[in-house]
Amino acid sequence: MSTIQIDRLLDTVVKQNCSDLHLTVGRPPTVRLNGVLRNLQTKTLDSDDMVALMKSITPEQNQQELQEVGSTDFGMAYGDKARFRVAVFRQRGHVAMVLRLIPNKLLTFEEIGLPPICKELIRRPRGLFIVTGPTGSGKTTSLATMLDFINDTMDRHMITTEDPIEYYHHHKKSIVNQRELGGDVPSFSESLRRALRQDPDVILVGEMRDLETMEAAIAAAETGHLVFATLHTTGASGTINRIIDAFPVDQQAQVRVQLSVALIAVLSQQLLSRSDKPGRVAAYEFLVVTPAISNLIRENKTFRIDSAIQTGKKFGMQLLDDHLWSLYSKGMISAEEMIDKGKDASDLTQKVHRAGGLVGRSELDESADPESAGKAS
Repeated sequence: MSTIQIDRLLDTVVKQNCSDLHLTVGRPPTVRLNGVLRNLQTKTLDSDDMVALMKSITPEQNQQELQEVGSTDFGMAYGDKARFRVAVFRQRGHVAMVLRLIPNKLLTFEEIGLPPICKELIRRPRGLFIVTGPTGSGKTTSLATMLDFINDTMDRHMITTEDPIEYYHHHKKSIVNQRELGGDVPSFSESLRRALRQDPDVILVGEMRDLETMEAAIAAAETGHLVFATLHTTGASGTINRIIDAFPVDQQAQVRVQLSVALIAVLSQQLLSRSDKPGRVAAYEFLVVTPAISNLIRENKTFRIDSAIQTGKKFGMQLLDDHLWSLYSKGMISAEEMIDKGKDASDLTQKVHRAGGLVGRSELDESADPESAGKAS
């Protein structure tokens, strides 16, 4: 298979606005469209096809890494049409690849449905803003939208560390320096330590993967920087517990105090397949750290945070399940999708029944394969 064909495959992904392209031996090229996997009408790939496809787009150093450790990741531009995040790996002795489409166009708050209060919070000069959710829940897109808003409206120096860089930010009102893990800097924690000497106003750390990175992110937020970070957790209170639990027991009380001061918000999100039209919609849980919530964090009463979010609607807060319920009530998502992605499945199921709805096959979008309908890409 030649590069012509990888171009044709990437063309299809861009034109149909698929989220991912899967290439593996023994199956035709497969795309994920609106959360559902669909085979493309081309030949089944064999081992030679896969090697040729891989070599046509994978940089030399990544091919080396694939040889040495069995997998590699990189970002690539597809002309000026789009960018892709590429994962290449070995399976059963063959090469396999997954290409994730990164749209060229940065979206607005309104387009992705981010809580409007985010705009006020990210005007703050300091603090830690965490975006959480499972892989493929749109965390990168939400962060890109927030950085773009700052870039459009404020003069700031922004430094990001990403693995790999997905959305490209051009200098507008702000200066944006984007560092890629591996190429520009060896680790998130190293990048954060160095960033403090680079006169930043805003720091984005792709992922708080380890204790060192968490410590550095909290310290940067305390010393007068606005720090954005991501975690693979669900829910606001779970995120706070996850950070505190990462620290040795004798440091946890201290970290609670630091977090209660540094944390400004936790945005937890899920991406859902729509049932009213093709496409997807995001559901958000949003925690704004008020003095009351700051006290709960400090006093190790995170179990009370959910009820504080419920009573904090006037501050723009909302629970994930409440947002899911409102999307379901508007007919935008199916009952199954809501229950799959919700935190309290039994409570949501009862609510559906009380409202006279059904939970079962009948709710599923008939055109989608039930097995894949619930998967986010």
